[in-house]
Amino acid sequence: MNTLITGKNITLGYEDQIVARNIDFSVSEGDYLCILGDNGAGKSTLVKAILNLHEPLSGELKFSFDRSKIGYLPQRSQIQRDFPSSVYEVVLSGCVNSLKGRFFYSKEDKKRAYENMDKMDIKRLEKQPFALLSGGQQQRVLLARALCAAKKVLLLDEPVAGLDSHTSSELYKTIDDLNNDGMTIIMVTHDVHPAINSASTILHLGKAFFFGAKDDYFSSSVGKRYLEESGHHD
Repeated sequence: MNTLITGKNITLGYEDQIVARNIDFSVSEGDYLCILGDNGAGKSTLVKAILNLHEPLSGELKFSFDRSKIGYLPQRSQIQRDFPSSVYEVVLSGCVNSLKGRFFYSKEDKKRAYENMDKMDIKRLEKQPFALLSGGQQQRVLLARALCAAKKVLLLDEPVAGLDSHTSSELYKTIDDLNNDGMTIIMVTHDVHPAINSASTILHLGKAFFFGAKDDYFSSSVGKRYLEESGHHD
């Protein structure tokens, strides 16, 4: 498996405030990495570093591919949900990185948008105003948008936050299917269940650090403590 992302001895923070230190991890093609940890552990800061929106204070973060090939689904609270665009327009906007100086989307961009709407089962909604959709439908639209950019990696930040359990389960199933089809997944979550069901590797940030295989996490002191505090029992 080709290694896509490598982090070595990374320290994250803002000016004089360090939020996480000594982070070592890697992501290979086809991985499903779940990033776990308490609030303030540095999960969102690491996401910004991966997206080249924030420089680590120290350490190395290396990529074997162009970061524009990362598709990103932000936290729901960070997304304006009342903009006056159709579902199709929102999804197509995920192809913006492929414009490369052009003013108009190509036939290939439009084909990609339709393929991803079909994959997310939202093609029937293409002319609907995005603002009028349910929360679950909006997440599917935004996931289709992220897929338009995701040539290598799909980065998901709390993708089911604020959704009901049924909608969450459906979305997790969709993410599983994408990974099974070869998409590399990096997901930040407070919900340990998708990690238990689907992840190949776990990165746990906080006072206690862990990076490794899912099964090793479950048997580690870090994993056992976090699972117990999260209310999960085998």
